[in-house]
Amino acid sequence: MSFTCSGLRKDFLTRRGVTSALEDVSLRVGPGEFVCVVGPSGCGKTTLLKLIAGLVEPTAGGIAFDGDSRSTLVFQEHGIYEWMNVVDNVAFGLEAAGVPKRERRRRAEEFIDRLGLHDFARAWPHELSVGMRQRVGLARAFLTGSSNLLMDEPFGSIDAQTKIVLQQELLRLWQDAHTSVLFVTHDIEEAVALGDRVIVMTGRPGRIREDMRIELPRPRGSGPEKSEEAQPIEWRIWKLLRQEVLSDLAIPS
Repeated sequence: MSFTCSGLRKDFLTRRGVTSALEDVSLRVGPGEFVCVVGPSGCGKTTLLKLIAGLVEPTAGGIAFDGDSRSTLVFQEHGIYEWMNVVDNVAFGLEAAGVPKRERRRRAEEFIDRLGLHDFARAWPHELSVGMRQRVGLARAFLTGSSNLLMDEPFGSIDAQTKIVLQQELLRLWQDAHTSVLFVTHDIEEAVALGDRVIVMTGRPGRIREDMRIELPRPRGSGPEKSEEAQPIEWRIWKLLRQEVLSDLAIPS
């Protein structure tokens, strides 16, 4: 479905007093839209995802969902359970939803096959590579059928070659599922390769500096396959972020 954030502010009480993580953040993610968020470290990107997921409450402002309000949050740390094998990890969301065991395993195994993990369906997480663990996380996220997928740097700890393959797989799953995605990343190239729009955040407290629509056809590629048209967009985003990082570090531009 879709959701709208209006005037979000989030303050945290610390030993030094009140710290504002986000201030006056308003944005809308439309049905089936893929929106990426980039910004300096500590600008509240993860806090924004947690607010939308309902894990923390805003200090001010609100979030409105159109239709189905279910959201699934995917972290960089994969979030798979060490005491479950691959098929049970993928099927976990269906188990929580009350889907019968035979049906959830059938559906989980279909997703496992799609992601090239058939030979590891009964493997334990410690037997998997980092890239495989992240594929398990992706399969579980999409198999839940959530209308909104919130992703916090899911490929941040993966090598460059595996990241390119998983980006392509993510786009394929998203296009099949028509899910709304809000995707946080530090990687400008990744944001331009994936997003319908790129939200550029300021330093703390995080505000939206620019909401940029990416008017490039897919597939755009990344790494050696990157579209030439993507480079000026990446450069524009970098100039915005560079100003924010220099300001945050108190370094003259």
